[in-house]
Amino acid sequence: MKIVSIKKFGGPEVLKIENIEISKPGSKEVLVKNLSIGLNFIDTYHRSGLYPIPLPSGIGLEACGEIEEVGSDVNLFKVGDRVTHASMPIGAYAEKQIMPEDKLVLVPDGVSSEVASCITLKGITAEYLLHRAYPLKKGDKVLYHAAAGGLGQILCPWANAIGAEVIGTVGSKEKEEIAKKNGCHHVINYTDTNFVEEVEKIVGKNCIDVVYDGVGAKTFEGSIEVLKIRGMMVAFGNASGYVDTIDVKKHINAKGLFFTRPSIAHYTVKREELEESAKKVFEALLAGKFKIEIAKKYALNDAKKAHEDLEGRKLTGPAVLLP
Repeated sequence: MKIVSIKKFGGPEVLKIENIEISKPGSKEVLVKNLSIGLNFIDTYHRSGLYPIPLPSGIGLEACGEIEEVGSDVNLFKVGDRVTHASMPIGAYAEKQIMPEDKLVLVPDGVSSEVASCITLKGITAEYLLHRAYPLKKGDKVLYHAAAGGLGQILCPWANAIGAEVIGTVGSKEKEEIAKKNGCHHVINYTDTNFVEEVEKIVGKNCIDVVYDGVGAKTFEGSIEVLKIRGMMVAFGNASGYVDTIDVKKHINAKGLFFTRPSIAHYTVKREELEESAKKVFEALLAGKFKIEIAKKYALNDAKKAHEDLEGRKLTGPAVLLP
């Protein structure tokens, strides 16, 4: 079968296509034929070494596929089930993958395989950000960075449906309309303006209840600045670089802020957490709380191009790799 592998950390050029023999699934594992593979920014962190992984390795955490074979002690699924996942073991950029059964969830009827492969990681991320890392409530004022991206397409309208006032930032003129379409009440282009000043014009100084910041170094200081007293800073990504240092006196103590650096792994530790989160995501999708428009589809052979586009901020929504 065909896989995308990496033997050293680096840029998109380290992604290589290989043909390998796949083994049989273990007693609590299943063999999944991937139908669609999710493209996520965390994949670039694994490839670059920002989040180091043992090498050589496959790459990719998210895919939707059909179970072809089950291990002797598998009891959650059967051959023919359509399943999706967004977790280790890494290696979703592949025609087939062996997965532990407890990392998979069933895909409900009415959700296509391509959409399922776009919303498992991003959807569960949106769910824990909105409902558990900071339980968003009606009337809250939210600042969300990179509102035109794949996660923004889920989180912003879902936050809107909860009843929050959503301010989104984008990095280019063409992304402003996308962010508005994604459910943002206000959109700020932070390449043209100072987003702190613009936020203050919209809601006032120190009035944001929660900042969801997946951009990192470029936006961190401003994100802290706009928060209200006892506001919540949710730093969940590093698209512009890692925030290396937090000064408690400067960043936290001045306003008694709450700070968290969560990941999907922290919020799907237990099987029941994974199942409940995925259930909420699929229910919200089917209820129309958010809609998915796939920005681009790539062949598995074009993984290098997909990473170039992802890091170049050329994608205006979720994208998939098709085996």
